[in-house]
Amino acid sequence: MTSWAHLRDANLTEFEDAADGWGKVSSRAAAAKDRVDNEMLGRLRETQTGETADAAMRDLTQLSRNYQYVYSECGLIRTALNGLAAELRAPQRKLKLALEEAGELKFTVNADGSVSYPVSPIVPLTPGGGIATPGAPVPYLPGSSEGGSDPNKGKAEDIAERIAGAVRDAAEVDGRYAGVLRRLKTSGGLEVTEEMFADAAADTVALRRAAGKYADDSDIPKGRSAAENAQWWAGLTQEKRDEYATLYPATVGALDGVPSTVRDDANRTVLAETHARVSTELNGLGPEPPKTIPNTTGTYPAVVRNPAWEAWEKAGGTRLTAELKGMDAIQKRFDAPPSSTLPPALLLGFDEKGTGRAIIANGNPDTADHTAVYVPGTTSKLEGIGGDINRMTNLWLDANAEAAGGSVSTITWLGYDAPQSIVPEAMEKQWAYDGSPKLNSFLDGLEAAQGGPSGSHTTVIGHSYGSTVVGDASRRGDLSADDIVVAGSPGMLTGDADDLDVGRDHVWSEAAGDDPVPAGGKVAGLGGYKWDVETYHGVPFNAGYIQNVPSDESFGAHRMDVDTSGHSDYWNRDSRSLKNQALVVVSRYGDVEED
Repeated sequence: MTSWAHLRDANLTEFEDAADGWGKVSSRAAAAKDRVDNEMLGRLRETQTGETADAAMRDLTQLSRNYQYVYSECGLIRTALNGLAAELRAPQRKLKLALEEAGELKFTVNADGSVSYPVSPIVPLTPGGGIATPGAPVPYLPGSSEGGSDPNKGKAEDIAERIAGAVRDAAEVDGRYAGVLRRLKTSGGLEVTEEMFADAAADTVALRRAAGKYADDSDIPKGRSAAENAQWWAGLTQEKRDEYATLYPATVGALDGVPSTVRDDANRTVLAETHARVSTELNGLGPEPPKTIPNTTGTYPAVVRNPAWEAWEKAGGTRLTAELKGMDAIQKRFDAPPSSTLPPALLLGFDEKGTGRAIIANGNPDTADHTAVYVPGTTSKLEGIGGDINRMTNLWLDANAEAAGGSVSTITWLGYDAPQSIVPEAMEKQWAYDGSPKLNSFLDGLEAAQGGPSGSHTTVIGHSYGSTVVGDASRRGDLSADDIVVAGSPGMLTGDADDLDVGRDHVWSEAAGDDPVPAGGKVAGLGGYKWDVETYHGVPFNAGYIQNVPSDESFGAHRMDVDTSGHSDYWNRDSRSLKNQALVVVSRYGDVEED
């Protein structure tokens, strides 16, 4: 804004109308992306094969990526224009009030912002016997109190200062948003590159700084219950929801209680921009050098650590490679188009920091009749998320086949920091203590998004140390679930299934005969103690104050039949181990085969 006249005449509604237009483009891009992902790719996958079909699928995948970029960038433009209009309203209102007062007093506001005024009739004669010259300009001198003995001069001075202040405020707002809007441009072509997504992330940060007064993240609930988060979201206008999701996608995407489709849109943006940043950083390091090189000194050992690899590692090469591997596994699941045998995938949580977090759903849990939430165990991290995703894909396939027409959603929940070693970390309880509140919050959020406890039949599945997290979450009371399934459990920090708030009739355990983890859990003390009699196939063999884990008969859970071996095969396709879990997920308890 270069003058008070520009500010006065600015039609802020035009900015908002333009913002609405960009918002419609953003929404249409999101809808088009969903159509490509959920309809076109799925139908092509089911009906076509061969090189031509593969080429078409690659092109459609790129088109989906392009729509993701359009959705993000147009959303930023919408938010910038809305923020600009909203923040200009206050100085414009301040200016118009000053102009109205000047008009009522018959003052004249000049083009440069100075104010001419008539001499007040109560002004005394000057010492020379004359009358003060009317219409003298008033300079911009804030706080100078130059009114003297003429009250009109003081009033004019005050009006001029308010006009100047309004123009200064508007110029500051205009400058902030102009810089951001100039950034929001892109190059031509049909392919959105990693560099463009990285630039989009920088655009978001820039707009966040510029629009902080318009949409401050301090308004987003922090540390509140999932129900309170859901209530906050429901109370927002659609426009405000879009602004928060655009400016703070990571925060909105992690907010338990918000609808799953909203979290998915926000987290897809975070995933795309994080993938772009990590790829760019990794490519900047160059190819990974050999870890070792021949020892040219002729002394032992024959090979030594390569200084070039050490420099690459120090610069973050290994960490970036691991992060990229996990993100590629998530993207691979998204690139598997929905079909009659595979539902759409939703990203309900994502964070690459530390060992990483990821929450991936097969199907929309908000509308599912049956929902399963899988909590992985020791050594789980973003880098290896692909294996956990595959397990829940297998479970979805079996559960969907047994659901008798009901809808199913299976969720991989890596929403906590899992222990990364068997000794000492997996022998410690603190990982469960830290993870269980996060699991409870997520389950509460699902329940809120589903419309209440009766919205979906929910089963929580804990594998290995994940079952310890589930146990602690349930011991705390009010686990938002109907059934608990554990596989290869080292212990649930309680010695009796009745201590879990779903009740022993809804606790199910699987343990292969050669799975060493249940016994190892007792060594670590991850079970629970009670006065009881230990039995094996009903035959007593020990009595006293005993430690129980879920696979023990004295624990009181349903001990399901297992036809797999080892600690990691409970989700093998065409296995009884997997089918039994699926039957619990769809609440067909009578068909479960027990040991």
